[in-house]
Amino acid sequence: MKRITLHREAEHRRTFAFVFEPDEDPVALLTKAADEYHLASCQVSAVGGFSQATLGYFERARRSYAKILVAEQVEVLSLLGDVAHQDDGQRVVHLHCVVGLHDGTTRGGHLLEARVWPTLEVIVTEWPAYLRKRFHPEIGLSLIEPPVSVDPARGPV
Repeated sequence: MKRITLHREAEHRRTFAFVFEPDEDPVALLTKAADEYHLASCQVSAVGGFSQATLGYFERARRSYAKILVAEQVEVLSLLGDVAHQDDGQRVVHLHCVVGLHDGTTRGGHLLEARVWPTLEVIVTEWPAYLRKRFHPEIGLSLIEPPVSVDPARGPV
């Protein structure tokens, strides 16, 4: 994975391009990059291709993800997501992806794992506001819990 800083306005107002190479796992490497570059609140978007991918569909009754295996070359038609902190302070990369198959059909869901081929071009844009995900036991997921308000000088209030 190669990183290019596209824009830097302040400490937490950066924009990066991450360019992935064949056989790299973007979920694992983006999670590592989030820690390495101290990414806190970000928007993620990407296009490219995968030689294989595992997507997930959240099954409400089971409160877990059913895996959707995509075992062929696909185009990444849309990849969107965010980076935020969980209750325990760990950064979490949350990605949703739609891939196009050779026959023009699509598959989509939560991106659990993938292998890049030939490339994946990812843009990560930091926000000045602070995002935290809080676990909701009644749902079985960690969801973004927006602060009541954000003071630009002090952060969440």
